[in-house]
Formats: sequence, structure tokens, C-alpha cells
Amino acid sequence: STKTELPASYGPWMEIAHDLPQLITSHRLRSQVHQMPQLSARHLRGREELHLAHLVLSFITMGYLWQEGEEGTVKVLPRNLAVPFWEVSQALGLPPILSHADFVLANWRRKNPNGPLEIENLDTIISLPGGESLRGFILVTLLVEKAAVPGIKAIVQAVRAILQLNEETLHKALQELAEAIGDMSKALTRMHDYVDPAVFYAVIRIFLSGWKDNPAMPDGLIYEGVSDEPMAYSGGSAAQSTVLHAFDELLGVRHSEESTAFLHRMRDYMPPPHRAFVEEIHRAPSLKQHVLSSGDAQLCAAFNQCVSALADFRSYHITIVTKYITLAAAKAKAGQAKAGDRAGPSAGKPPSALEAKGTGG
Repeated sequence: STKTELPASYGPWMEIAHDLPQLITSHRLRSQVHQMPQLSARHLRGREELHLAHLVLSFITMGYLWQEGEEGTVKVLPRNLAVPFWEVSQALGLPPILSHADFVLANWRRKNPNGPLEIENLDTIISLPGGESLRGFILVTLLVEKAAVPGIKAIVQAVRAILQLNEETLHKALQELAEAIGDMSKALTRMHDYVDPAVFYAVIRIFLSGWKDNPAMPDGLIYEGVSDEPMAYSGGSAAQSTVLHAFDELLGVRHSEESTAFLHRMRDYMPPPHRAFVEEIHRAPSLKQHVLSSGDAQLCAAFNQCVSALADFRSYHITIVTKYITLAAAKAKAGQAKAGDRAGPSAGKPPSALEAKGTGG
């Protein structure tokens, strides 16, 4: 099961990380970070510990930056956070910002270690403001990744089958892929049960936002002790998940120029082995060509079923984006006009910098 604790010497990081929602909402996180001892990443052992450290430091970083909302950003990440975060990032080949690999892939544990991988038996390791909606957002996304697993295995089977000219295995692999993509759509429907659009729009989204193409942080961020020049990184996005990239490469799906540029940039936010997997599929012989030249009607139907399932998944994802960002933005504006200047956590402007965009920009 997932590692959830770092070695004892990293206690100062873990204490802050486990208290993030409280520290952020009480506006105490920045001062806590300033008092944090300067620790080196040298004593971390193995990939699992490094991934956990990256998760912890990326969550602390997002909290530090967005503690005061998008009006109160800072230009510098202090060295006692920036230097170890940079070291861990270099060791893993990941960027020094919260990514999908942290937020979802490294951020789950079973409540009962012998229990199933179901939402009732899952929890996050590190959290941010957003309460149950944040937990739901992370874990539902994880369940979509879980549903994709048979699809990833089917890709490997399919590539092998093309090389071995085994039409029967290929047909079976494509059926399994279509089924997995359908199961991903099913998993995604649970977003509605677990995530409140108002909380996602007003709270969660801000903490996932990056400092590239974000009007709230136009200059990027200086990582103190790493570089005097500011650096810009995109916010967390499910477009950083390897799964859909892999499906696109296998099926030969092409996107518009603008989307392609964005998606390819998102590959820099994947763990290097994931990126390598996507590139490997890209280099494999074309499945589409193989299906066309085989003239096999059954094979053709199975291929088309995969493409339809993928299109359905993306359409469904867009309806969710509409509900959680577009409609939520309109509601936040209307609610603000109506409510005037009432006090409370939603006082002040609803987030405007990324009004019409997802967290990845």
C-alpha cells in the first residue's frame, strides 16, 4: 500500500502538511513556513519516499501561494521550501508545482488496509481547503484512473498483437479498451454526488492554479535559492494524466493545433516513465493503418467502438466542466451581486483570473 509517512527527520514538513486546511483558513500557513527548518532532500530514499515528499511540498507550496486568494499573491517562494522542493522535483523528473501525479496518483490510502479500492474505503493523505468536496474530487478522479487500468493493459496487448499480426488478440484488446473507457465515464458520474460546484469553483480551483498564463501571477514565481529568474508552471490538470494521451496515441486521434500544443506541454508534467510510455505508443506501428489494410469488418467495428467511447467520455467531461466552472462562474457573479458585502468565507470577489479556464489554464 501507499507510503503515508516520511522519515522522522522530515517531521516539520509533515506537521505543516497534515494541518494545511486549518493553517490556510486561519491565515497562518505563511508564517509557519517561514519558521520551518531548512531540510535537505538528500535523506529521502527510493521513489515512494520521493513521491510522497513531492506531494507534501507541492501541497504546502500551493497553500503558501494562494493563502490570501488570488488578490494576495507573493513573488517569491522562500528558500526553506523552494530548495528542497526543487531537489525532490529534479530527482523525480517532475516540475516544482502540484501536478496530477501528486494530487491524485500519490495522494490516496486505504482506510482499512485489507479493504477494497472503493470510495468508502479510501482517503486522501494530504488535503487543502474544500473539505468533503476536495476529498471527493481527488478520489473520484482516482477511480477514473482505476477504471482505466484494464485499458492501459489492453493497449500493451494491442501493440503486441499488431507486431505479431494476431487479429484475434487485437480484436479482444480493442473490445477491452472500449469497455474500460465506458467504465471511466461511469466512474466520472460520481463527481455529481461528491463535489459541490460552488466549493469547487470558489475554493478548490484557486489552490490548483499555476503561475503560467495566469493574470493573478503574471511574472511567474522566484524559487529562492534556486534561481534569481522567475519560473512559470501550469496549474494541475487532468490533462496531465497519462491515460487519455495513451488512448489518443494508440487510436491515432488528432486534436486542433491549439489543443495539441497544450496537451503536449502537459506531458512535461507527467512522471518520466509515464511520458516514455506515451512516446513508445506513438512510435509503434499505426493501429489505424493496420485496421484499414486488414479489411476486417469486425476489427473495424471494434476500433470505431473505441473512438466512440473516447468521444463520449470527453463529451461527458465537458458537461462536467460546464457545471463546475462555466455555470458556477455565472452563479458566483449573480450571487455576489445579490449578496452585496456580506461577511464570511465567500466575502470578497469570486475568483476572476481563471473565470473561463480550467485549472491547467
